[in-house]
Amino acid sequence: MIVETLMISLGVFVVAFLFAPIGMGGGMLFVPLLHYGLGWEINGALFAVSLSLTAVVSWGSGLAHRTERHYDDVSLKIGLKGAIPGAVLGVVIVVLIGEKMDFVFKLLSLAMIAWAVYKTAMKMRSDWNIKENSGEESNEEVQSIPLQIGAGIGGVLSSVLAIGAGIIYVPVLRTFAHLKPRKAIGTSLHFMMIVVPVSILAHLLTLPSELYSILGEEIVLISIFMVLTLLGSRSGAKYGMKYLSEQQLMKIFLFVIVVVGLKYVADLAGF
Repeated sequence: MIVETLMISLGVFVVAFLFAPIGMGGGMLFVPLLHYGLGWEINGALFAVSLSLTAVVSWGSGLAHRTERHYDDVSLKIGLKGAIPGAVLGVVIVVLIGEKMDFVFKLLSLAMIAWAVYKTAMKMRSDWNIKENSGEESNEEVQSIPLQIGAGIGGVLSSVLAIGAGIIYVPVLRTFAHLKPRKAIGTSLHFMMIVVPVSILAHLLTLPSELYSILGEEIVLISIFMVLTLLGSRSGAKYGMKYLSEQQLMKIFLFVIVVVGLKYVADLAGF
């Protein structure tokens, strides 16, 4: 068990390091790591732990991006009007539908991932054609309503799937706020810095008392995971800002969401 715990601890650090530079929280890997690696049951307690680690990633990487001014306040304020209510709605959906929501929301997630892949690929192609990296920031106005709706969907999926939802936020910000890659990534992390804690609180308020006992028994291990997540996210964010170009960041982001999409396809196919 000690070896398995050490391996999972390393995995937590690596996930945080890899996901922090691309504006994602890592929740889509934290859940299977803890479920398959340590045998934790998939329930509200595991969701709360996954979201807590995701929150640490978002704060660790988000503050690093904030220091370098890689975020957009206008888009953040507009998007939060959809993302925060979406996170609360997501918890309500989890409580009301329970296990029956699994298939429906995997389909929804797959649809969102397909959209994210398409939008990210098209935006990368457009950026290449106009040589965005050597140009000025876009003067196009923020499309408020589509941005709020897209961020709202991200908030719902954050609560339902125990993820940061950067997979939704980044292409939404690129498409409707017209942000360059680094600012979209930083703003996505800022979304998570606020939305994920809201989701955690909502989950904890609806958690059965017996699951609180489980969390209490694992509090030391959870604390260790959170420290490793903070170290990984800070290191990953600094590495990404120093060594990865905006085009490289978007290629990594595109690769990750394609892999996640394939995972959902496999789940739905019964593998």
